[in-house]
Amino acid sequence: MKTIFSLTAAAIIMTACTATPDYDATGIFEATTVTVSAETSGKILYLGINEGDSVTRGETIAVIDTATLVLQQKQLDSQRQSAESSSPDIAAQAAALRAQIAHQQHECERFSRLLADGATTQKQYDDAQAQLTTLRGQLTALLSTLGKNRSSISDNAVAIQYQSEQIEEQIAKSTVTSPLTGTVLVKYAEPGEFATPGRPLCKLADLDNIYLRSYFTASQLAGIKIGQKVTVIADFGGDEQYEYPGTVRWIAQESEFTPKSIQTKDSRANLVYAVKVAVRNDGRLKLGQYGEVRL
Repeated sequence: MKTIFSLTAAAIIMTACTATPDYDATGIFEATTVTVSAETSGKILYLGINEGDSVTRGETIAVIDTATLVLQQKQLDSQRQSAESSSPDIAAQAAALRAQIAHQQHECERFSRLLADGATTQKQYDDAQAQLTTLRGQLTALLSTLGKNRSSISDNAVAIQYQSEQIEEQIAKSTVTSPLTGTVLVKYAEPGEFATPGRPLCKLADLDNIYLRSYFTASQLAGIKIGQKVTVIADFGGDEQYEYPGTVRWIAQESEFTPKSIQTKDSRANLVYAVKVAVRNDGRLKLGQYGEVRL
């Protein structure tokens, strides 16, 4: 009986030891995804990507028809040229009045000499001076009117130019490029479909640099800090596991309830803190795959 009891106790102890997990937390591999959307309206002429394709930063992903935009820009350019050509030539329009003023000045000088010699009357001299004053007032009013007209036309031409530049910017945005070097996860559109601003075209992610979103209890946080080096274990099923060096990049500031699919070292803990561990992917790691963290 003593022998049987000893064997049973040993088996219980070995089971307890075996049940202790060789990790501090578990999680799921994730990546930062970017949804690339159209910024202009038009038919999709080209969408040269498929799910699983690799793209580089700046590579052309899609081309949207710009025929309507080009016509709008040509119309605006024509309106701007028409506005600029209608701007008044101030010097030409004021030339005749300036000539009249110059002539009247000579007349005033002539009447002044005649008045000094007694060959004319004071009234004739005063009338000549009044005519000169009137002509100068007309010139001032003409210059003011022409100046305002030119300013208004110039402002209108500038506004049209801004509209043309906006159209040009939309034309440039009709060529959609990749914002990062990564992999196409999802393709949302096909060539021939109509694109609208904000419509998703595809979803990209950098699968070379991913992270394991794991969850730690409050009691474990004391041993975790940003930049800390840890070991990440990827589980491929069965006994096939691979270890990767990882770096803690982010620690949540607020706790949350333990996700159902996540296990922690302290299974009784209800509140945990999310931690992102950056991992360099060698090509074997997949998004959504189960992983473990060992501090």
